[in-house]
Amino acid sequence: MSQHPRPIQEDPVENPNRRELPKAYDPTAIEDRWAEYWVRERLFHVETPEAGVIEKLRAAGHDVFTILLPPPNVTGRLHMGHMLNQTEMDILTRWRRMRGDLALWLPGTDHAGIATQMMVERQLASEGKKRQQMGRESFVERVWEWKRHYGGAILEQMKRLGASVDWSREYFTMDDNLSVAVREAFVRLYEQGLIYRGAYIVNWCPRCQTAISDLEVAHEEQQGKLWEIRYPVVGAPGEFLTVATTRPETMLGDVAVAVNPMDERYLPLHGKILKLPLVGREIPVITDDWVKSDFGTGAVKVTPAHDANDFAMGQRHGLPQINVMDETAHMNAEAGTYARLDRYAARKRVLEDLEAQGLLGAVRDHVNAIGKCDRCKTVVEPRLSTQWFIAVNKQPKDGGASMAELAIAAVKADGAGEKAIRFTPENYEKIYLEWMTNIYDWCISRQLWWGHRIPAWHCVACKQITVAREDPAKCAHCGSAEITQETDVLDTWFSSGLLPVSVFGWPRHTRNFDVFYPTQLLVTGFDILFFWVARMIMLGCWFSQDEPAADGSKRALKDTVPFREVYIHALVRDAERQKMSKTKGNVIDPIEIVERYGTDAVRFTLASMASPGTDIAFSEARTEGYRAFANKIWNAARFIFMNVEKAREAGITLERGTLGQMPAAGESDPIEARWIVAELNHAAQEVDEALATYRFDDAANAVYQFFWGDFCDWYLEIVKLRLDFSEAADRAATEQALATLLQTFEEALRLLSPFMPFLTEELWHAIYEDDVPAKSIALTRYPQPAEIDEAVRRDFARVQELIVAVRALRKDIGVEEKVAAPIRVRATWDGLPFTANLEVIQRLARVSTVETVTGALTGSGIRSTPNFDVQVVYERKVDAAAERERLTKDLAKQEKALAAAERQLNNPAFLAKAPEAIVEGLRKQEADTRVLMEKTRKALEELG
Repeated sequence: MSQHPRPIQEDPVENPNRRELPKAYDPTAIEDRWAEYWVRERLFHVETPEAGVIEKLRAAGHDVFTILLPPPNVTGRLHMGHMLNQTEMDILTRWRRMRGDLALWLPGTDHAGIATQMMVERQLASEGKKRQQMGRESFVERVWEWKRHYGGAILEQMKRLGASVDWSREYFTMDDNLSVAVREAFVRLYEQGLIYRGAYIVNWCPRCQTAISDLEVAHEEQQGKLWEIRYPVVGAPGEFLTVATTRPETMLGDVAVAVNPMDERYLPLHGKILKLPLVGREIPVITDDWVKSDFGTGAVKVTPAHDANDFAMGQRHGLPQINVMDETAHMNAEAGTYARLDRYAARKRVLEDLEAQGLLGAVRDHVNAIGKCDRCKTVVEPRLSTQWFIAVNKQPKDGGASMAELAIAAVKADGAGEKAIRFTPENYEKIYLEWMTNIYDWCISRQLWWGHRIPAWHCVACKQITVAREDPAKCAHCGSAEITQETDVLDTWFSSGLLPVSVFGWPRHTRNFDVFYPTQLLVTGFDILFFWVARMIMLGCWFSQDEPAADGSKRALKDTVPFREVYIHALVRDAERQKMSKTKGNVIDPIEIVERYGTDAVRFTLASMASPGTDIAFSEARTEGYRAFANKIWNAARFIFMNVEKAREAGITLERGTLGQMPAAGESDPIEARWIVAELNHAAQEVDEALATYRFDDAANAVYQFFWGDFCDWYLEIVKLRLDFSEAADRAATEQALATLLQTFEEALRLLSPFMPFLTEELWHAIYEDDVPAKSIALTRYPQPAEIDEAVRRDFARVQELIVAVRALRKDIGVEEKVAAPIRVRATWDGLPFTANLEVIQRLARVSTVETVTGALTGSGIRSTPNFDVQVVYERKVDAAAERERLTKDLAKQEKALAAAERQLNNPAFLAKAPEAIVEGLRKQEADTRVLMEKTRKALEELG
């Protein structure tokens, strides 16, 4: 059996007690050790349960929670976006696991066709080689070799950062089993008549030498030119039709000039023939409603092989298609004397020749929207190319909804108002539906060597195509053995779009599929909403609709979706809210921040700022603060362990039976014990509610406020009054105080564990020494909130309020730190628990006596709240001017707060939208502020 890593000690020889912790918290001393332990022990491995287990799980109030890691590119390194994404997923998965759900988080990487091929080609270039010299087979083997050496870097970083994934289920999108799924999906869609091959205008990257989707094109505005070119009218010497163009080099492929049929300027030219300048080819004047009369000259050149709109126009009018460029954006033989020139060199020559022939007209400045390849930033060329497509809007041969219709229905509410997939924030649902409603057929082929090769074979003899699940030996149409496989590979997003089904064994029907599909949640960024999310919904719904449900019945739409919820996380910006970019020099490397402050501090920073729909302004100052938070907890542990040892030395033995359970406190227990239990229950409830709605910031802040504010700043200070190990002490009271302290601390560590897994693992093991009840705190039960004692929370809040007020007054009137001064209290609300908690007030506020009065307090050294007035009685003469200045400042603040509250409460729009609890809180704030203002004014009057 594997040994648990032992908590670190200052000196294991000098201090054999394993509870002894170093004086300062050092994350580097613990994180690698626990990260390695979690992986080695397979702590987060999930066995697929047998039939009946899930039903029992659900009967007990739990469920299956499956989440798929958006697969980072195999070429990738961790960036802040990954860190945020993985932090949120890990918090949710750890939380659900600790709550008793069967929680499975699947990791993996994407083969990233274009990105990986470019990476290896750069490596070859440094060696003076090209892939074309190697040949396809050798090049692909070289890519696999690169992947074996460098491809796992980002997953190793995930392991170091403690991601609680099931590493036994790690996938790579070109694994054999996933490749089987990819081929099956392609063949089925082809057999259903939804995959076709044809020549269409695509976005072509001359650098990557492949077609890319609209989503892979980044558009940016650039200052360019609009050139006017005169086309001679055949049979009418001296007559011209002038067109305007931003790409004069493509005129070499013109097959017509188009005008709007309603444009009266060109009515005489309808049906006329023009001579194409520089080429001499005769082309017709056609009319088409698409032409805008107010753009340029109102006449446009028609080049079907080099423009999507021209292609559509050419289809309508039956025009030929003349491609004048090759795959590298150089002019080809169809360009005549301009052949072999780069497109921009050809543009320059064409313009010079037009001018020389007197055919170049006006040249105007014009802002162009230039499309660039998102990968290599090369300007994309619209190009006629034969590609493979999925007809996403087409109904299958056997009828039914199209892929796009299914994907839309999955997100829209049904007749009962239910949605199979919910988006958070909700505005992304509208964005998704708008895109899906206007979706075009999906170009799925790429002219690469690295990727899933399309399972289609071309027959030399009959020119037909054979698509097959297994490599064929002959043509399925004529039987000829002269067949060659398609050279194109599939778009990377085709294989990654299948992941929700393929990772569970599809196309085989498996127990994994029955248990874990659909997954419960997808956490991802907006940038791949259409690349990946929409494709997963289309493919997941399409293929799982044919899979029977676990009970053998036909799946309802809600059970065909790949996930039930989509959470779109925010963008991580720099501290000034600027988008991070290499050009700005403001990119933050998460690994560097982790090495400086520790993983837990970085995770907590991101969580504490992560709210649906709000970008994160990442601040190292915040991270430094949360590093201090971890140190605060570390010091609290040292204090607790020190007192546990004192108890042992005094012969007090603590029962461990209650550890791991929510602490309880009765009426006979001290107020601080009952209060801390109530606050722990309240914090646990707040965390559960916040994480259920992805308000990571509220959840983190609830934990932070409890641990730092309630536990460390207040509870520990009061407990110090109760811990007395002398022979004359009340041993039962000491034992009870220490037991509640230890039990609350252990429970609080579990509350914090999903956010700060390393720190909590270390301290939790230290609590139990060698007798831990589980291999990890992550495998224990998350705190389950019990009924919250609101009365004790209210009472102790007033004790705190009195202590804070007295401390502030002492500072204002200059009471020496060590002097205990008497106070007088006038309660303005019955039942204030001051007398019953005299000892706590005296020790924490340095008060000698507390006198309660019924009449108004007079004199100086007074502070007022809505619940009480308090006066520190101190003989040193009070500086009346200073007191007046303080009260004046207080009154100004109160007036400002009142004006703000009134402004909101008098705003009908705010009242209509704000939650009732917020409105009630504002009304109470307004009333309390009025009471304080009256008291402050009265105090000022008494000063004269």
